[in-house]
Amino acid sequence: MTTAPARFSSASISSAARSGVLLMLLGMLMFSLNDVMGKWLVSTYSVGQVVFIRSIAALIVLAPFLWFNGPAKIVEVDRPWLQAARVVLSTAEVFAFYFAVVYLPLADVMTYWLAAPIYVAAVSPFVLKEPVGWRRWTAIVVGFVGVVIALEPSSQALTSQAIISILGSMFFAFMLLLGRSLRGTPDTTLVFWQIVGAGLAGLVAVSFEWTPVSVRDLVLLALLGVVAMLAHVLVNRALKVADAATVAPLQYTMLFWAIVFGWLVFGDVPRISMLVGSGFIIASGLFIFFREQQLKRQGRIKAPAETVVTGSGEAP
Repeated sequence: MTTAPARFSSASISSAARSGVLLMLLGMLMFSLNDVMGKWLVSTYSVGQVVFIRSIAALIVLAPFLWFNGPAKIVEVDRPWLQAARVVLSTAEVFAFYFAVVYLPLADVMTYWLAAPIYVAAVSPFVLKEPVGWRRWTAIVVGFVGVVIALEPSSQALTSQAIISILGSMFFAFMLLLGRSLRGTPDTTLVFWQIVGAGLAGLVAVSFEWTPVSVRDLVLLALLGVVAMLAHVLVNRALKVADAATVAPLQYTMLFWAIVFGWLVFGDVPRISMLVGSGFIIASGLFIFFREQQLKRQGRIKAPAETVVTGSGEAP
């Protein structure tokens, strides 16, 4: 009599896992499409103009969620100085991302951004006082080696744009790090101020340079915000219906999409060094993630906030 409930429970878990995997894969695809549209648009419009219009569209999509959760919660922020620092980092990271994709292939930029969880692991012992053992330190070193390989320091690949891309990924890492210290703040509040910060910076930028926008491009610019918010919903839902160990590693499918779309849409052929370096980075990131999950189950560390890289300055 006890086997039927067990089978039912197993089937339910399997169904939840499948749903989570599908939602995460769709979310990563949506973020990748968002990056493609962003790269396409910044070839015509300034980064500030793209960020400004994108932010307006994202706020329109976010408005119903803010209303449902209560508009008053927007200003009820915990640790406002940390919130402000997070907004500054987020804004700088968004501009760095779009500036980078103007000059670099999507796959290169995504490789650098995928190193963000490695930076988080490296800094967390000093900032959050979270212990990091020799296994994760080894993985961190491997990840940094991957970044160096992808950068090709001795070649023409090491440009100011590549350095800005690395800095942007570091901004993103510190933004994720601050997110771990702001777990009590609702996601919608974090996203709202993140969008507002980027939008205000974009508004300042467009006051110096504005390019007339065609109807087609206006739709694409608006879709940047809409698609990003939809992808947020998919990723957050995936993390809720399935175990993080099942779905979080799927974030690395973004590199696959970056290579595919970069080749098909922009004619970018991936560099061998980028592919090798990304392999090191992905292996390092996966080891750090699964090691943290293991330590969490053993009660040896606090449950870490799930770190998911999404590109385009997005952090679910």
